[in-house]
Amino acid sequence: METLEILQGNANCLVVRAYLEPVAGLRRFQPAGFPEIGHVMYDAPEGDGTSQSVCIVDSAASMANHLESVSLGGGESIDLHEDLAGLPYVECVTQDGGSERTVCTTMTEGHRLASDYFLKATLGEKNFRDILRQEMGLKELAKDKKYFFYPDNWGEIYRTVFRYDPNALVHGVLFAREEIKISRILTAHHEAHNARRVLSSGVKFDKLGKTLSGQPIFAVDEEIATDIIATFTIDLGLLRSYGRNESGLTEANKHLLLDLSLWKIARLTEKPFRFRSGCHLKPKCEPEWLLDDKKIGAPKLDIRKRIADCKHQFGDSPTRVTFAASELYRVEKPEEDKKDKKKNGKKAVESVAVEEVGALEE
Repeated sequence: METLEILQGNANCLVVRAYLEPVAGLRRFQPAGFPEIGHVMYDAPEGDGTSQSVCIVDSAASMANHLESVSLGGGESIDLHEDLAGLPYVECVTQDGGSERTVCTTMTEGHRLASDYFLKATLGEKNFRDILRQEMGLKELAKDKKYFFYPDNWGEIYRTVFRYDPNALVHGVLFAREEIKISRILTAHHEAHNARRVLSSGVKFDKLGKTLSGQPIFAVDEEIATDIIATFTIDLGLLRSYGRNESGLTEANKHLLLDLSLWKIARLTEKPFRFRSGCHLKPKCEPEWLLDDKKIGAPKLDIRKRIADCKHQFGDSPTRVTFAASELYRVEKPEEDKKDKKKNGKKAVESVAVEEVGALEE
């Protein structure tokens, strides 16, 4: 089945289910964990009245980070993968020692296009946030605080985000001050079924005795499971809603977002991937494809053609915005200085109040 046929059909969801296992014949793996909580495990009810223990290997937000990482050139590179050449994104740069240096991009920054690294930067002589607001058609009600947009502005909002950073539409973006929230098209969950804890320990040696930790023994919590499954859900209904008639995204735009989502899934699951230290997983078998619970074959992808089809809507990529080094590298004052400043400010206010009372009495 072609991806265009999937997009133009009536199905609500496209689901890809990848079955994974640890590399090198190992059985143990390390899920995501949190202080005081550890690894998250729960009993999932089965249809026959029984339950099985399920461990959350990665959250939806963590999986989005992994999916974005495969879009880059590999290693510590911040450049796009060669398959994505020409795909728009925004790059924040600053001046350092007389030369221009890259700070981050919308592919590496957690809040994507809505990060202050971009919104507080300038494009040419203008603030980039102001440019986005103007192109989205927002109306300012309170200076830099409250904005209003009509329902039919959503088309311009989708087009503006797509023009600068299509990746933000795939994984979702929130412009808090403008009260614009765009949900994820692609949501991923990573769980281990019939999971069991494997508890062990480790020790840190401080041979010189120069630290306060001494020689602590710490717990190591790993898991084993019968199945490790990464499930990817593409909301086709939501994707179609980003363009209707002449408003919003075109069919070519939506086709690009669908193929970009599928390309990311393929990159993450087609070969071994290190989700974290102690969690190096590889594909166990071919992924399972479901279109509204109906099994289908893996669709063919041509991401380079999808990008080329939308090239006329893109400017030079990446869009390079500038963040002033004087603000970016401003040294924060010690907490004591902040307290003294607050205390002095309070004294100044009290002094003014006393003077005003004295003036009134006179």
